[in-house]
Amino acid sequence: MTSIRRAAVSGTFYPSGQGELKSLLEQLFSSSKAKVLQLPHFSKIIGIVSPHAGYEYSGYVAAKGFSILKSYVPSPSRAIILGPNHRGVGSIISSTTKEYWATPLGNVKVDIDGIKQLLKFSNIIDLDDFSHAYEHSIEVQLPFLQYLYGTDFKIIPICMMEQDKHFALEVAKALLNIFDPERDIIVASSDFTHYESQNSAQKKDSTLISYIEKLDVDGFYDCLYNMNVTACGFGPIAVLMTISKNLNMTGSRLVSYMTSGDVIGDYDQVVGYASIVFGKW
Repeated sequence: MTSIRRAAVSGTFYPSGQGELKSLLEQLFSSSKAKVLQLPHFSKIIGIVSPHAGYEYSGYVAAKGFSILKSYVPSPSRAIILGPNHRGVGSIISSTTKEYWATPLGNVKVDIDGIKQLLKFSNIIDLDDFSHAYEHSIEVQLPFLQYLYGTDFKIIPICMMEQDKHFALEVAKALLNIFDPERDIIVASSDFTHYESQNSAQKKDSTLISYIEKLDVDGFYDCLYNMNVTACGFGPIAVLMTISKNLNMTGSRLVSYMTSGDVIGDYDQVVGYASIVFGKW
């Protein structure tokens, strides 16, 4: 019997109806609400940082990042998606045993063989579906990928409860054994500063992003702790930074940045959203 992870946040983070979800995605991809910054001409892109809030808040920024990804990587065969564990349940770092992950746009095939291969290179990645059952950070990336790539890709989802540098470096080291930059992409799911003023969020996030763009993992973690930046998916970001550095990518570049305040007009307690592409130019 086929095993399927059900969609946990359809109807809350994004619409539960297929037609409504497609319509919203069309709107997000065509909208000019999120501004795209000037980017270098990349010779290769291997991944993105993408936000994971409700689509009405972060979807504009997410769509800009995925659009850039699609323009450089028109048909990846696999997406490795890393997200933080918001609920604090299950294994410290986990992938899935499920053969498919469901969304209103259909079922996404999981690369079970790829996960088995990955586990051979890691002592800290477990198979634990409980970690994933109600977590939204990976799930909300799937409709964007389905909208752009249809059904012609598989996923390896990795949920990180432990995100300190040691764990990020270990996950990156394991992934480097299976990652193929010619056919794979990486999506690191993260929002940035949470529930601070617009000015504070912008200042903290721009400083942290400057380290991300330089692939400076040590500086990234120092900034995270010294400035108390409440980016929730810092571990997944550090994994993508480390892989990029090991593959001799030039760095990363911010595609688009907004806050929840830019969407709803309340600038007292905002959340920051950024799309960042990683590659060589």
